[in-house]
Amino acid sequence: MSAEMVYDCIVIGAGVQGSFTAYQLAKKGKKTLLLEQFVLPHSRGSSHGQTRIIRKAYDQDFYAHMLDECYELWAQLEREAGVKLYRQTGLLVMGPENSQYYQLVKKTLQKNKVPMVALSRDEFSKHIPHVNLTEGHGAVVEVPAGVLYADRALKTAQGQFQKLGGVIRDQEKVTDIKPGPVVTVVTSSGSHRAKSVVITAGPWANRLLGHVGLELPLEVEKINVCYWKEKVPGLYDIKKRFPCFIQTECEESTEHIYGLPSNEYPGLMKICYHAGSEAEPDKRDQQTDRSDINILQRYIARCLPGLETEPAVVESCLYTLTPDRNFVLDRHPTYNNIVIGAGFSGHGFKFGPIIGKLLSELSLGEVPSYDLSPFSIRRFSENMKSAL
Repeated sequence: MSAEMVYDCIVIGAGVQGSFTAYQLAKKGKKTLLLEQFVLPHSRGSSHGQTRIIRKAYDQDFYAHMLDECYELWAQLEREAGVKLYRQTGLLVMGPENSQYYQLVKKTLQKNKVPMVALSRDEFSKHIPHVNLTEGHGAVVEVPAGVLYADRALKTAQGQFQKLGGVIRDQEKVTDIKPGPVVTVVTSSGSHRAKSVVITAGPWANRLLGHVGLELPLEVEKINVCYWKEKVPGLYDIKKRFPCFIQTECEESTEHIYGLPSNEYPGLMKICYHAGSEAEPDKRDQQTDRSDINILQRYIARCLPGLETEPAVVESCLYTLTPDRNFVLDRHPTYNNIVIGAGFSGHGFKFGPIIGKLLSELSLGEVPSYDLSPFSIRRFSENMKSAL
């Protein structure tokens, strides 16, 4: 591209949210550049790994509402690319029957007419073998929920973006952003200009926002992604229709524990604690805290007797958390042509297609398809500070 080239949009960060934003812009015929600081594909951020859960089991209704269209967009991408990205497994939600969160999740599923099955204690042991339901806990299965093939989805979104004429430049770290009617993005390899910029830099978001005078209350945590060996192969297998699960709270923890049936590593079930320890994104592997693994070991020993209680594989992922665990999807308070997607708080992957659509709408000055007030920057006004 020549130095005079002005893109319609530059998207910074080629994780799931940035890749889908670039793809949506290219679908609208916009000249789009997608920048990534690492060599693609990479495992340094939050979008790598083979699987994620897709579900409508939320305590907030607006997430379930957004997921209606999101399922359609995932299916549309599957058809466009001829690739399988989703597998229905159902999602088992377990939690204290009378707890507020568990009741809100049930209410959200009912209100949105999501096919679900409530299991009594007797039905539970018949339908969900090799899992011990805690005394006083309820269990519901969200039928349409399932597994997204994450690495494949990311690669597919990037591939479709390029087929539509989009440009990806990896190993190109952004070193400055100069606002203006045309924004200049300075990188390790030169500079690029665009009418608008979308920042989807995950754990590195605040580092980039510092160039445009903004700091959001984001906290980065390292999550241990753990895989546990089946004592007898096939007990918790995706091919045998074992569901994904979420344990909302239990005697081991007030944080969620979630699991996916054995799939990417045959004979190993993915079970993780939905919280980690604070980490510096460029020094992720120096964070060696195992307190989350200890909690998981106690939970597995009590509730999943068919698994060994020492993880067979431990990988890493980074969460970028907002104080309320809701996303940031908004324009910069001062510069209308700089858009921010951040703080996906460990539950954003499944929303990739719809977030891409929303961020592309914001970057083009369009009215967003959904009410974005839950995701506004203004909600942080008390604990935000200028980075200049």
